[in-house]
Amino acid sequence: MTKRNLDPITLAVVSSALDTIVDEMAYTVMRTSRSPLVRDVLDYSCTICDATGRILTQAKTVALHLGAVPDAIEAVLEEYGGTFVPGDIVILNDPYQGGMHLPDIFMFKPIFSGDTLHGFAVVITHHCDMGGRVPGSNAADSTEIFQEGLRIPPLKLYEAGVRSRVLVDIIRKNVRVPDLVLGDIDSQIATCNIGERDYLQLLERYGEAELQDYFDELIDYGETLTRKVIAGWPDGEYSFTDYIDGDGFTREQIPITCKLTVDGDHLTADFEGSSPQVRGAINSTMSFTKSSTYLAVRCALDQKVPNNAGVYRCITVKAPVGTILNPQMPSAVAARALTGYRTMDTVMGALAQVVPDKVRAAGEGGNTVICFGGWDKETREPFIMVDMINGAWGARIDADGIEGITNPSQNMSNMPIETLEQRYPVLMEEYAFRNDSCGPGRYRGGVGLVRQYRLLADEAILQLRSDRYVNPPYGLAGGGPAAPSRNVFNPDTEHEDLPSKVTRTVHSGDVLRHEQSGGGGYGDALQRPVDEVAADVRDEKVSIAFAEQHFGVVFSADGRAPDPAATAKRRNELAAAR
Repeated sequence: MTKRNLDPITLAVVSSALDTIVDEMAYTVMRTSRSPLVRDVLDYSCTICDATGRILTQAKTVALHLGAVPDAIEAVLEEYGGTFVPGDIVILNDPYQGGMHLPDIFMFKPIFSGDTLHGFAVVITHHCDMGGRVPGSNAADSTEIFQEGLRIPPLKLYEAGVRSRVLVDIIRKNVRVPDLVLGDIDSQIATCNIGERDYLQLLERYGEAELQDYFDELIDYGETLTRKVIAGWPDGEYSFTDYIDGDGFTREQIPITCKLTVDGDHLTADFEGSSPQVRGAINSTMSFTKSSTYLAVRCALDQKVPNNAGVYRCITVKAPVGTILNPQMPSAVAARALTGYRTMDTVMGALAQVVPDKVRAAGEGGNTVICFGGWDKETREPFIMVDMINGAWGARIDADGIEGITNPSQNMSNMPIETLEQRYPVLMEEYAFRNDSCGPGRYRGGVGLVRQYRLLADEAILQLRSDRYVNPPYGLAGGGPAAPSRNVFNPDTEHEDLPSKVTRTVHSGDVLRHEQSGGGGYGDALQRPVDEVAADVRDEKVSIAFAEQHFGVVFSADGRAPDPAATAKRRNELAAAR
């Protein structure tokens, strides 16, 4: 880090200007995209990098995407570094060349003033289809990358302002819904243009040399604050293991193990001991493993730490080659987000031993993905519904978990039922909180969600990617685990219990019910105030039976209010039984 004599007020103004640029980019994606997956679910990310590829700031979008940008832009610079010209735009989605999984297309627009490269506007969008064996290109039961869709290495979509007809035609011919995919690509282009415009305005105001000094200072500031926080943590090694409920072929538990080493002002996350790469498509590229780790650590840092490349300098991430967190070709990776969520839970479990006041209990396990894809029998028009269910947080040291909210790693939204039913041949029969799904504790976890779908089309391929089916979200400091997730096919007729990961053909009238896990609890459940338990019962978040079993709160015979004497007796019994 270099000592610079810069004006702190100007530094704050430049930092805020960068934040404004990326947030304006994020709004542009939301306003101009075509598919509900992007426009309504908000599965996209935006950032600005300097000319060397360092992240300067991040938008308030899908955080799990952004930690993968350093590896992706490194691949771009290796391919094209020094040869960019104004008007170039590069895209890629190859997981083995900087990407994460095929539906996530990275777009980089070099920002020029004259002939000088100053930075990159970056947008990552999850596209609703990239071809491959199943609609949505996101099945958990693919076995190699070649089944998953169209792989794009770093290629110029625009070269000196001229659009590549060849690349566009290849994309058009390989995806099921080209209008939506190319429409969302156009949205990415428009967003990059907004980022370029605003960046150049900032450059015009401050000048190249001065602005670069402030950029360097901002990144060094991020590093300084991060090192200061880590230096306050107790040195040592802290290990934690969490599990994934099978890979879609076997229900054998898949361990994710992390050993955190705090050494002065540096942190190392070593995933030695994690599962070898698996047959199913839940393998996570190293770039995504890094992103999950950076994000978990960032959650334990102070809020004032900026989200830039300086944070990454303080964290080393290791994962053996050939493991589920650093797979080798041609491993399938389409459903790798699940492994990213569990990686984050694992790192957070280790961090709970380091800074217990900064870490919440485990949430719902990451969003559940439910996809119905098929063709209209009469018009032969394709449909691909990708629904991502965002559920509940785990309890915190001083508050209950939140429900009906995005996982902290995502900043996404649940698709409105009205949008879903208007756009797709699906009827949503239930959308509700899941009673008794929270982990008990002095502070209870959030309750999970229920969504029940009825297919109206003649036929479709169902893809279900869920987890926490066997290993429920953990509690902390004596708090209990949440309820495991559950999937039921045709609950009112066949009532077939499904595993956590499924790909199958379904027909008109078939029903899928998904019951999501809640969040883990925090602290002793017997210390939860009786009036708070009573409020949860009134709100139908927990039942009277659950209140007695886990919180020791006994209700009167008419069920209207807790019985003080019976409650005191029951709590004493539960405490003595421990």
